[in-house]
Amino acid sequence: MDRLKTLFKERFTSSAEEIKSLVKSYGTKIIDSVQIEQVYGGMRGIQSMLWETSSLDSNEGIRFRGYSIPELRERLPKINGATEPLPEGLFWLMLTDKLPTEEDVTWLSKEWQRRAVLTPKEYDLLDHLDSVIHPMTQFSMAIMCMQSESVFAHQYENGMTKAEYWDVMYEDCMNLIAKLPLVAAYIYRKTFYNNEQISADPNLDWSANFAHMLGKDDSAFKDLMRLYMTIHADHEGGNASAHTVHLVGSTLSDAYLSLSAGINALAGPLHGLANQEVMDWIYDMIRDLGTNTPSKEQIAEYVKTTLSHGVVVPGYGHAVLRKPDPRFLAQKDFAEKHCPQDAMVQIVWNVFEVVPPILESLGKVKNPWPNVDAHSGALLEHYGMKEHNFYTVMFGVSRALGVLAQLCWDRAYNLPLERPKSLTTEEIKLFLANSNN
Repeated sequence: MDRLKTLFKERFTSSAEEIKSLVKSYGTKIIDSVQIEQVYGGMRGIQSMLWETSSLDSNEGIRFRGYSIPELRERLPKINGATEPLPEGLFWLMLTDKLPTEEDVTWLSKEWQRRAVLTPKEYDLLDHLDSVIHPMTQFSMAIMCMQSESVFAHQYENGMTKAEYWDVMYEDCMNLIAKLPLVAAYIYRKTFYNNEQISADPNLDWSANFAHMLGKDDSAFKDLMRLYMTIHADHEGGNASAHTVHLVGSTLSDAYLSLSAGINALAGPLHGLANQEVMDWIYDMIRDLGTNTPSKEQIAEYVKTTLSHGVVVPGYGHAVLRKPDPRFLAQKDFAEKHCPQDAMVQIVWNVFEVVPPILESLGKVKNPWPNVDAHSGALLEHYGMKEHNFYTVMFGVSRALGVLAQLCWDRAYNLPLERPKSLTTEEIKLFLANSNN
């Protein structure tokens, strides 16, 4: 018998019940400008963080520098035969607050190509990582390995003024963004294709080259990658991966250390792992129902069974959104143009019709609508990417654009070390006792 473990269980069991009662009775009471239920509820809704590159509205969804996703799909320049916006253009917008020209996007695309060079030691690390290691773990480790090339870290060690921070941070972020598709594609081919690597094509833009190195040269898949990398790039600063990059960066850690930490946050089941879980849930449904073309009635019954077991329907609900995620709708529009008869896409669309009314009928769900993860896996599968545990790596490649653009702004503003004040339950109880006297 583990005495320590037993005592710990006794302590947290009684404490958890006490906290549950406390929040129920006093959750909306204000303590030092925030509600007690926010202290216990993951700091939800507390506006205390600066994030310039994007903003999330509960009804309109994500806006990048004021532009919605439909507006970006229309207004961002398209080069190399693209029919979807290029993430190069979005990065330019996030960094400058100005829509780029076609010439701007072409320059940035070539600039990332120029910087996209891995060192022998980085290849050596990748080659020595066992393929049984989860792709996200490999991805995080590779980013950490590249940290030895950090311009910021070297310049800081040699001495520089605060006025120079933004300059060297910009260099790190540009280098890192340029290299990420090479690293991710290398991990993919090593893990799933017996290390049969595909060389980069210097004539392709950032997303199209990523698709090419993955081994997917279909022009529609290249456009899907352009769209995917754009719509996953940022989602304001409050989500776990963005906040983590901002927090670690506030210690003056360089872009590599900060992004690796954010990638680790993204790997969690409550964050970026959701797109993988959506596909796993659909495959479980197909197996349990014995058909890959389930009717809406069958899906509805399966959803009800899922909920009755205390399991959420993956891909549905969002901490902020109260309407269908515009990122989901953008992917649905893409699928309607390119693969409307795909069996998996059809399931995703039928789930979209079935789930919201069921969740609404429960009366407790604030957002019964799909988020971005509800659709992305089906599109990736249509083009042959069936390796679900790699999906979050692709998410990470895209999310780097937004968090690193903001990290440049953090250093340009010389934002301070992030240091919130924490409370103990005993301090909260003391506050309540004093306030009731």
